[in-house]
Amino acid sequence: MKRIGSLFLLVVGLSTGATAQIRINPNLLQGGIDALQAYTLSDAQVATLSRQAVQQMDAKNPIAGPNDPYTLRLNRIVSRHRTVSGLPINYKVYKIPDVNAFATADGSVRVFKGLMDIMSDEELLAIMGHEIGHVINRDSRDAMKSSLKRSAIRNVGASSSGVIGQLSRSQLASAADYLVGAKFSRDQETEADDYSYDFLKRNGYNVMALASSFEKLAKLSGGNGGGKLTTFMSSHPDSKTRAERIRARARRDGLVR
Repeated sequence: MKRIGSLFLLVVGLSTGATAQIRINPNLLQGGIDALQAYTLSDAQVATLSRQAVQQMDAKNPIAGPNDPYTLRLNRIVSRHRTVSGLPINYKVYKIPDVNAFATADGSVRVFKGLMDIMSDEELLAIMGHEIGHVINRDSRDAMKSSLKRSAIRNVGASSSGVIGQLSRSQLASAADYLVGAKFSRDQETEADDYSYDFLKRNGYNVMALASSFEKLAKLSGGNGGGKLTTFMSSHPDSKTRAERIRARARRDGLVR
């Protein structure tokens, strides 16, 4: 509360200062507002901002159409899972060769063509379960708030640069920051793995699909994946270690020998 109060004073101070002789840069004011909002946004507001960010991403990237084989396959895979843990999910495929997937706080899941090309149906479910786990665990919500804090810093830092200032104020830059730049801690990644494991187990799938998906990622990160895996792997712990952890848990649960 003390920090929120100081941010509130910053915004009020900048606003009232406009009546004095000092000229206030609007980027500084917007930076203070963005920083305040990062602390006061409700979950519903974060979901709305996330939806807007995904719409920005959808407009930038090639999306598989309703009759595209990739869409038909994804729809078949997720037919039982249009709602997960009470959250409505909307799925789409980006026809991009990168090995990647992400989920956002509004329940949007985007799977890249490159990931679908190398994973089985259950492995895809395992990875999507992991990404949805970040949403259910509120990691994605917190990432959006972090993005707003960084937006505030950009607005203040860009006050003397017209080009950078325009980018920092654009919705597109905010969307890219959130969707591409979101990083999760190792504990958050482990908890998302556990969510995916429980999701697979609860719905009667083979939990080892989660381990095998990590093993495929581990092979790609060993040098065969090129740049296609860079973004996905940069924010995730070692895939081989994660696979071993899942196998050990499955043995403890008596699901494998």
